[in-house]
Amino acid sequence: MENKIQKITANFWFNMNAEEAVNFYMSVFKDAKIGRKTHYVKEGFEIHGMPEGTVLTIDFQLEGQDFVALNGGDQFSFTEAVSFIINCDSQEEVDYYWDKLTEGGDENSQVCGWLKDKFGVSWQVVPIALNDMVADPDTEKVERVMKALLQMKKLDLHALQQAYDGK
Repeated sequence: MENKIQKITANFWFNMNAEEAVNFYMSVFKDAKIGRKTHYVKEGFEIHGMPEGTVLTIDFQLEGQDFVALNGGDQFSFTEAVSFIINCDSQEEVDYYWDKLTEGGDENSQVCGWLKDKFGVSWQVVPIALNDMVADPDTEKVERVMKALLQMKKLDLHALQQAYDGK
C-alpha cells in the first residue's frame, strides 16, 4: 500500500474481530492488500480497556479503496444506513461476490442486491449495466426494471435485461 493517505477513508468499527474480518476480505477480493497495523498501549487503558499489545487498527485496501479496521469493542454495530457497493461487470461476478459475502452472513436483510456479511457490514452487489437501465429517459423501461429489481435479493442481470427490453 502507498504511504500517501487517501483524503476520505472508510473506518470499520469491529467488536474485537478486526483481524478476522480483514483476513476474510483479503480472501474475497482479488485486489486486496494489508497495510500498517497499530496496537493499543498502556496509555488510555482506563478509557479503552484494551490490553497492551492488542491490535488497535489495520489499514487495508480492497480494489484500490483504502479502509481501516478498528478493534473497538461492542459499543457500536453496523447498520444498513451505510453500505458498500460492488459494481460488477457480469452475472458471474455478481454471483461470486454474493456467494462469498453471504457465507455466514445474511442475504435476507434487504432486497435489490443488498446483503450483510458475517460481520454485519452491508454490501450492495450490483451489475454495472443496471446503472444505465435505471437512468434511461424511457420511463416505461425504468418502470419495468424497477418492478423486476424490487422482487430480487441477489440481482439477476439476465432478468433485469429482459425487463428492460420488455420481454
